[in-house]
Amino acid sequence: MAMSSLKDIYLDQLQDIWSANTQCLPVVTELGRAAQDENLSEALIAGANGIADGIAQIEKLCNDHGIKPNAEHCKGMAGLVKEARAHGLSDEITDSDVRDAAIIPQYQRMVHYALAGYGTLTAFANRLGLDGDAAILEKCLDQTYDGDRRMTEIATKGGVNIDAAS
Repeated sequence: MAMSSLKDIYLDQLQDIWSANTQCLPVVTELGRAAQDENLSEALIAGANGIADGIAQIEKLCNDHGIKPNAEHCKGMAGLVKEARAHGLSDEITDSDVRDAAIIPQYQRMVHYALAGYGTLTAFANRLGLDGDAAILEKCLDQTYDGDRRMTEIATKGGVNIDAAS
């Protein structure tokens, strides 16, 4: 697609975030199964559910704009997913507490990509006067921030990092 307007960039970025979400959903699910800490596992399952909801919302927006959501492949998320598998699911991590501590930054890296995407899309939708889109994207952004904060709390106050250090 030729980029000649903010709307063109907006549509391209909708496809990018859809691709990013569809790529990270399986690995977040795998991380949730691999986590031993109950709160961490629950947070990852909730994160996977939020990602699935985001996919559905982005798919709806793409359809509303007459574009296919799967027209873009997000290479940035492909790299983050590869890193999450290598550093969060590696067979070389033999201690479950250490694995839990390793899972958190891998998840958060993927989440931070989504935060950038949703934040940018929300700003574009607002600038373009797409109020309905902006409301949907703002909700996705807020849910993603909530997941990121929950993960930080599990790491710092929930004991995952403490358990891995001992």
